[in-house]
Amino acid sequence: MLSEIPQLLINGIMAGAILAVPAIGLTAIYAVLRFPNFSLASHATIGAFAGYVANTQLGFSVVPALFCAFLVAGLVGLLSDEFVLKPFRSAGFITTAIGSIALTIALENVVRFIFGNSLNGYDLPMQRDWRFGDLRIGPQQVENLAISVVVMAVVFAFLSFTRTGKAMRAVADNPSLADIKGIDAARIARIVSFAGMGLAGVGGMLIGLDTSIDPLTGFRAMLSVFAAAVVGGLGSIPGAVVGALTVGIGEELSLLFLSPSYRSVIGFLAILLVLILRPRGILGQRAY
Repeated sequence: MLSEIPQLLINGIMAGAILAVPAIGLTAIYAVLRFPNFSLASHATIGAFAGYVANTQLGFSVVPALFCAFLVAGLVGLLSDEFVLKPFRSAGFITTAIGSIALTIALENVVRFIFGNSLNGYDLPMQRDWRFGDLRIGPQQVENLAISVVVMAVVFAFLSFTRTGKAMRAVADNPSLADIKGIDAARIARIVSFAGMGLAGVGGMLIGLDTSIDPLTGFRAMLSVFAAAVVGGLGSIPGAVVGALTVGIGEELSLLFLSPSYRSVIGFLAILLVLILRPRGILGQRAY
């Protein structure tokens, strides 16, 4: 059993890096809009299918298909927030969060109506796993890891060095002060909705590249994504990355003593432990 740990750690790091991409989107939306947008699940599915269409029907390779996943999921996220969720915000974050759950169910059924319930796979070349002694690593896993790292680096650079990124951080830290400084909070909210759901779409496609996709792709990953955001600290971008790696590794190591069908229990346990021991998460709320 102990001999399996190195392989599970590698798998956990790979899985955690993928989880980090949509977790960043979720925590960014929470930081600016002040509610957990659970419709991220359906937007991950929409992005996965947008990338699937670009890859299998338009002949795009993985990276251009990921751009399509980002753009389509981001646009749907922007429109759904503007016309569906925005009217709920005045009623409070709980009402808005419940509205986002209803929205994700509706969007998932739209995807089901268009693509059906069957599993779909991307058009990828067959590649053998790389072996290093007893360790086995898939080339697609490495590519997904590299893409995830690049996406995270772009997000951090955007937040640190661009005017819009600094404005987003200002709105997240202190909306009233940002308004006094002349920052248009409504414009920032639209940018965050587009970018956050675009990242969800990229995450959904990355998950699909490693397995396959169906209308419940995002729904199955949502608990792990939410657990990653909570563990790291809702509103903290670095925290989302730390939380995603923690949850990813935890889920893989759980296979030492749990059936794969019970992996999701790790997400529940992570949320419960954080809420009991450190309610603000590992890196605290809205820490950049």
